[in-house]
Amino acid sequence: MSTSTIERLETERMILERLRLEHGPEQMRLLLDPRVSATLWARAELPTEADVLDGLRAKVDHWERHGFGMWLLRDRETGEMVGRGGLQYTYTAGLNDVEAGWAIIPERWGQGLATELAHACVEVGFEQLGLLEIVAFTLPDNLASRRVMEKSGFTYERGIIHAGLPHVLYRRHRRS
Repeated sequence: MSTSTIERLETERMILERLRLEHGPEQMRLLLDPRVSATLWARAELPTEADVLDGLRAKVDHWERHGFGMWLLRDRETGEMVGRGGLQYTYTAGLNDVEAGWAIIPERWGQGLATELAHACVEVGFEQLGLLEIVAFTLPDNLASRRVMEKSGFTYERGIIHAGLPHVLYRRHRRS
């Protein structure tokens, strides 16, 4: 990974840029896709455009408050949006942790982009932010996301309830 600032990173195949309000239309395309929302949305009804915009504002605010957060992911060759992901504070399982999260457009599933992003999250979290540990969690049946966690060095910790639904919690500790 090459980096000049935490707000814009480059991985082998992606450019990661700080999530901004002007990314709204791209976030709508990603997060309103029912295949994506099925893995991220913890409610029975699908998210609305207002839900996506509220979430985007919260992600932008996270950057302002903490100096890190979610990135918009672009293909290095085409510049097209391929997903969203990064690091953010989360309160889950009764703990305040920093979470690594990702969502990739379905057309690019299975290409290793989430794993590439997860490795970038680990590097930024441990090397630039000085975190001691990072968590990741997902619905128990999201086997693809669980594989990303395992390939990125996260270890299964336990089952938890998040947003009223069962999830599995993984954790990665910084190596000394």
